[in-house]
Amino acid sequence: MKYFSILVTLLFFSCGKKEDVLLPKSNITIVKDVQDLSPIYIFFKTEGKDTIAEVNRKSSIISTNWIFNIDKRLPLKLVIPEVMKLQEKKRADSAHKNENAENYYSYADSVGKNLAFVPFTKVYYKLDRPDKGNFVVYFAKGKKQVFMGNKEIKISEILKYFYSIKFEKVPNLVFVFDKNMSYEEYIQYKILLQKEVTYNLDRLPVEFIL
Repeated sequence: MKYFSILVTLLFFSCGKKEDVLLPKSNITIVKDVQDLSPIYIFFKTEGKDTIAEVNRKSSIISTNWIFNIDKRLPLKLVIPEVMKLQEKKRADSAHKNENAENYYSYADSVGKNLAFVPFTKVYYKLDRPDKGNFVVYFAKGKKQVFMGNKEIKISEILKYFYSIKFEKVPNLVFVFDKNMSYEEYIQYKILLQKEVTYNLDRLPVEFIL
């Protein structure tokens, strides 16, 4: 248990100062091992009554796999804008670009007692509302299930429900996440989506944060 507690809390040492990143946990492993990696840290900070997402990417190399170690206590509305900036920087650097380099979120595997990873390289985040022609899957804060139209369903049934509808023209499937949910809750959703849904799709849906 002592070993696992070290994994749940990543320690980052900078200029002699110790900083903690409390990672989300799950009993499901998506990716177990990543080689040739660069760590990126997003810390939970407070200034008075304000919560701040503080980024440290000093060790990141464009041509490597990027591991995003993000504190589970941060709200999604603070995390995703920082992730978007880093994604854009990596995608725009054509001089050092490696087509095989991926981006991963890290979390603590409560079964294997080690770090595990969720890939999100192909995800494009947006902070505005999806067009009306899209079919929305809504992930609400504090819910175990998701909303499709006016129906609440299990994550494992998203594709089954979507393909059961007789559309005149099949719309794009998009995911909308509540911006006020914690990063920990978001990662729990991402793990289940990777296991149950998105591995079946040729193109990952765009994710909207509202």
